[in-house]
Amino acid sequence: MDNMLLTLEKILEERKSSSADKSYVSSLYHEGTNKILEKISEESDEVIKAAKEEGREEVIHEVADLWFHLLVLLRHENISLEEVELELAARFGISGHQEKASRNK
Repeated sequence: MDNMLLTLEKILEERKSSSADKSYVSSLYHEGTNKILEKISEESDEVIKAAKEEGREEVIHEVADLWFHLLVLLRHENISLEEVELELAARFGISGHQEKASRNK
């Protein structure tokens, strides 16, 4: 389970060379950033709805869909999970208020 996101990252990278006719992920890559962002927006809305109305199991399902599409975006933009992890690690020990204020400089 520890390597699930890394395994998925590798598969998503491999899908870049797949036919859009045979691979959902490849079709997203082919349609481009706006289509991927549309899916992220749709999945975000579904997470919110699930959290408000549907309960734990549906929240888990919808968050998995959201994370999947976020990973598709990262691979489309050639951003690795490691880069995101490094950004998160850099924020350890810094309050959320401080971190947010530092972005406005």
